[in-house]
Amino acid sequence: MGLHRVVEPAGVLPQAAWRLDPRPEIAPNEVRIRVERLNLDAASFRQLWEKHDGDGDAVRAEVLEIVATRGKMQNPVTGSGGMLIGTVEEAGRRSPLGFKPGERVATLVSLTLTPLVITDGLSGWDGRSEQVPCDGWAILFARSIAAVLPEDLDPQLSLAVLDVCGAPALTGRVVSRYVAERAARGGAPVTVAVVGGAGKSGSLSLAAARRAGAGRTVGVVPVAAERDALVAAGLADAVVVADARDPVALSTAVTSALGMPADVTVVCVDVPGCEHGAVLATADGGTVVFFSMATSFAAAALGAEGLAADVTMLVGNGYVPGHAELALGLLRDEPGVRGLFEARLAAD
Repeated sequence: MGLHRVVEPAGVLPQAAWRLDPRPEIAPNEVRIRVERLNLDAASFRQLWEKHDGDGDAVRAEVLEIVATRGKMQNPVTGSGGMLIGTVEEAGRRSPLGFKPGERVATLVSLTLTPLVITDGLSGWDGRSEQVPCDGWAILFARSIAAVLPEDLDPQLSLAVLDVCGAPALTGRVVSRYVAERAARGGAPVTVAVVGGAGKSGSLSLAAARRAGAGRTVGVVPVAAERDALVAAGLADAVVVADARDPVALSTAVTSALGMPADVTVVCVDVPGCEHGAVLATADGGTVVFFSMATSFAAAALGAEGLAADVTMLVGNGYVPGHAELALGLLRDEPGVRGLFEARLAAD
């Protein structure tokens, strides 16, 4: 689990640690990766971008400072990190991950618990995108999760998909259960709302919900340009524009599009303040899945209580068995998903 890498405070797991020891020498059950690209999670990058008023040099400087100070990439405001791709340099003789030197891999665990050193000063990054070309090394533990990069996809595209692969996997699992329960008792089709439906995790979640048997889906986006892109992608039965931070507006938009509140609401936005709207947009007995690291779980729980909302709330922890294969399969099989991802990468 990497406990021996925790510098301070003692006794906590690496994710909760303030500082990790990123020395390159590996233990027998560790793996050292030569890093070629980081993918900062959306909430973290947005916070840094807004803090520095779009000054890419300042964003780059702060990322360097965080990594140098903490031995890992963990945004001190959002608490989140991202993930990376690179090449296996050395694998310990007792590592259970099964990697060999020379294999290109993507880590499927957060940078917030991954010992990391950057050696090139991020000279190839302008600080203006979530994907960060760099040179350095990172350490994987025995309990870490990583995947060999597929040869048929561009590494940047794979990185973008694998960064959010937990979202469609959990969405599919939740929707499948609802579909099975409804089928058993002859109930109405399952309705699903995805807030942030044109984004990376949102578009994959819409595709996963449809594949799992959702009867009707709605994608919620903040601006007309994203509405047009999501409509063109054909991933949702309806697309609406609403500010997810406005509870009444979000609830009204979802209910109007579906004819009722959603059975399952999936929150995939990178801004805070969307908790109450998601609860209000969900039917009694329904489920809200939070995949945004900008979520305040206190606000979600207390908001549901204050609204007397009988909803189940799930924290998307980023790991579901088979999540990488499922997300990459959706990318390959769904032209709309791939188009949105490629357009996002081109814009970055």
